[in-house]
Amino acid sequence: MPPRLHLVLLVHAHQPTGNFDHVFEQSFVRCYRPFVEVLERHPNAHMGLHYTGPLLTWIESHHPDYFERLRELVKRGQVEMVGGGFYEPILISIPSADQRDQIVRLADYVEQHFGKRPEGAWLAERVWEPQLASVLASAGVGYTVLDDIHFLSAGFEQNELFGDYIAEDKGETIRVLPGQKSLRYLIPWDTVDKVMGGLHEMFRAHPDGIAAMGDDMEKFGGWPGTFEHCYDEQWLDQLFEAFERNSEWLDVCTPGEYLSTHTPLGRADLPTASYTEMMEWALPTRTRERYNALLKEFEGRADVLSFLRGCPWRGFFRKYSESNLMHKKMLRAASRISAAPRRRSGSKAAEELAQAHDLLQRAQCNDAYWHGIFGGLYAPHLRTDILRNLIRAEAIADRHTPGAAPPRIETLDYDGDGVDELLFTAPEYQALLKPSDGATMPVLDFRLTESALINSILRRPEPYHARLRDPNYRPATTTTAYEQTKVKERNLDRFLIYDRWARNTFRLFLFDPAKSSAEYESLQLQEDPGFAGGGFSVEDSSARSAELIREGYLMFGGANSDSTTELSVTKQFSFGPAPRGCEIACELRLRFKSPLQRPMAIGLESVANLLAPDAADRFFETPDGKQNLRFTGSVPGPTLRMEDGWQRVKIALHAPGAQHFWVAPIETVSESEEGFERVYQGSQILAVWYPDFAGANTWLGRLVWRIEQLD
Repeated sequence: MPPRLHLVLLVHAHQPTGNFDHVFEQSFVRCYRPFVEVLERHPNAHMGLHYTGPLLTWIESHHPDYFERLRELVKRGQVEMVGGGFYEPILISIPSADQRDQIVRLADYVEQHFGKRPEGAWLAERVWEPQLASVLASAGVGYTVLDDIHFLSAGFEQNELFGDYIAEDKGETIRVLPGQKSLRYLIPWDTVDKVMGGLHEMFRAHPDGIAAMGDDMEKFGGWPGTFEHCYDEQWLDQLFEAFERNSEWLDVCTPGEYLSTHTPLGRADLPTASYTEMMEWALPTRTRERYNALLKEFEGRADVLSFLRGCPWRGFFRKYSESNLMHKKMLRAASRISAAPRRRSGSKAAEELAQAHDLLQRAQCNDAYWHGIFGGLYAPHLRTDILRNLIRAEAIADRHTPGAAPPRIETLDYDGDGVDELLFTAPEYQALLKPSDGATMPVLDFRLTESALINSILRRPEPYHARLRDPNYRPATTTTAYEQTKVKERNLDRFLIYDRWARNTFRLFLFDPAKSSAEYESLQLQEDPGFAGGGFSVEDSSARSAELIREGYLMFGGANSDSTTELSVTKQFSFGPAPRGCEIACELRLRFKSPLQRPMAIGLESVANLLAPDAADRFFETPDGKQNLRFTGSVPGPTLRMEDGWQRVKIALHAPGAQHFWVAPIETVSESEEGFERVYQGSQILAVWYPDFAGANTWLGRLVWRIEQLD
């Protein structure tokens, strides 16, 4: 047989845990079903298909006939089902035991439903680290598809990327296929003629070579405009017809078909990497801007571009503290489950611990841990699903661990930043206190309803915000989803304000009493930075309380600030049960060591996210009646109530002596497949006091969260 170019396509279909059911259904109708229908019409188009566990189980429940169609495609050898981690984790970010369990679980599922155990595995976001060779091999994986940048970063030449290689770690090996970035940008964005022209050039240069591509099925109907392009205009049918017309030089085959007839070209000792765009997204914003300038400067120099790459995927933990906190919460839940005593197989306790392990693995789904164009960190419902699963999993582990039920305190570096935090745990709640950040609370879980009550996000600059601010901006191309200017509402740039502090609860604001609630909303209080976000020392702590102190000089008011007033601030936290819930209180004591030079207002901030801001079952109670969660303004003190019917939670904030509660929504502007959108991330709520300090050197204040479970 004359030589032919072997085109290996690995198409990946995914939906994250916690995504809305209507998104699953829309994607099925516009993407997953029509893609398979086109395959059925073109039996000579062979390829690998990968579906994540959450998507497979949803399809099995909602569209079981789809499984029958897939089984027929597998039976006739047209489709090779490919494995991976069941809940699509970033494998390098989860514990070793879960790496294997996730891979084996999806392999078992695929074998059970489609009759053949997968030989290959899809790596979520193609995130690779060298140790994965032994991880994958030990779990029975024979191959995976990576991107060309993985190989170029290891010193490969572009012309060496038309065969497969061996990756080895500690003596265990798998085969790795280099995916071609050029194909990802041609398919389905360019004309069929250009796709075939590019493939024919590869054939002329590499007869009997491989041209591989691993990419999302969602780009064939799920992304904006692609359903019309791929199916109404029959682009995908036309592509497969072109494959058939050119079969004398083009073999469109599954990964397994190629690997069974070819030997690897040698070793590939690949560095830590992901695909090019992901490594760009992981860069801090300012660094990313400089990186983009370099890419533009050398856009015509392929020899230079092969040496330029961004940041490893783990960089998201530095870039987004919220991602890091979720990740460390996941690792902690894993350690709690692992530490629980093993129980007799078949017992209720063993079943509950197995459920906890499943909840943990659900929470390892990657989408909410990062943000690019497609990452879900900015999606509160995805973060909420991860956090709810982790709250439930850790609570189960605690119930089955001797000594874990009574209230307890732990001093540990919870978030891996080199500084200890205080973790308070009881059957009703779990709260993390961060002395190094203003003695504030980044985590407050109400365990009775598995609710993460803070769950907000810092409003920070993103590189794409510049496109919103520039009325003359025009994208270089409109054919891909990587650069666009679509917006879901007008004038989104007015929401581009950036937080000074992490979105934690119990942050102390000392500021000019002439400031208003409008200036609080626009982040213009010019509060004292040291007492708001500086380090506090832990003076005393117990299972239900902690006392923290900071001493320093007042500096509020920007350019007009003075530093002649010496002040000591004590925060006394207490935790306790209450009917149908719990109470968490922060008592403030301000002691002036020198006279206060000018009037001062005191604010103690709460942050709460009750999710869907316009839902009728979520609201603030105000003198003017119920207000939805996008409410902005001032509510008279000393009590503010809010309710979430979906999470079955009622919260009362009580601040004796406080004149007001200033309330403002926390809303981000982020990028998604659909374009720029405004997303409600919770509300910031400031209890405000205006003390008369005349003749007094001490002031006492108190803010209490009373949390109740609704029927």
